[in-house]
Amino acid sequence: MVTQTFTSLFSQKLAYSSDKVRIVGVDEYKQAALTLAEAFYDDDVAFFFLDVPDNGGKTREQLWPLHLEILEYIVLAHIYNGLVLSIGENHEGVALWMPPGANMDDWYTIFRTGMWRIYFKLTAEGRKRYFGEFMEKLHDTKVNALGELDNDAWYLVYIGVTPKARGRGYSRKLIEHVTNKLDADGGAPCYLESSHIRNVPMYQRYGFINHSRIHLGEGTKKPVPLDIMIRPAMRFTKSTGRRMSTVGYKLGAAPAATTTA
Repeated sequence: MVTQTFTSLFSQKLAYSSDKVRIVGVDEYKQAALTLAEAFYDDDVAFFFLDVPDNGGKTREQLWPLHLEILEYIVLAHIYNGLVLSIGENHEGVALWMPPGANMDDWYTIFRTGMWRIYFKLTAEGRKRYFGEFMEKLHDTKVNALGELDNDAWYLVYIGVTPKARGRGYSRKLIEHVTNKLDADGGAPCYLESSHIRNVPMYQRYGFINHSRIHLGEGTKKPVPLDIMIRPAMRFTKSTGRRMSTVGYKLGAAPAATTTA
């Protein structure tokens, strides 16, 4: 099982402490989802398929239960098929990583996590946005951006820190827990979509570079931007320190019109 394979990779750093990263188990998925729900409460991407014209005029406060429920499904899917990391006494920081070649879209995962319920929970417009644009566009963008390296890349799907715990370096630790290990083992590319422009400089400090920008809901009154970022494969050696790997490094070309500065 994918979860067991990648859990063993990082087990040496998982001693419990408020400032140390640990792997989230099935019995903790609700707490981890709550952290992400709080972290993404003001995020337009997270509400792209909830904040829709046919939802009866519901506010984000009224949409909160469904927002949280969807993230519970997503966290559980990553526990089964990927790597869910947590930091803080009460999971104040959480990151969802999907290892190379893994995903949460197979029917078995959809069934046992309850993700199939999302279809019936969303409005008609919400379903159109979630299944017809959100999932499809993110998948196609990742494949096109990474090219032949898509199956070699680690995907940082979600990372969030509760508002009260920000400024403690939790995001850095959640990212570097994986990237430091990858660099030490010879390097592998990493990929993410940043849903807020203010986070781009943070990811750049961790080695991610801007690839392009896409928009969800381009035909709506309020298109939602996403910055596509890639961390090329890097190698860490004692003699040279961290450097760009030259082994098999090739990224898909970004469209000139959408490349960010």
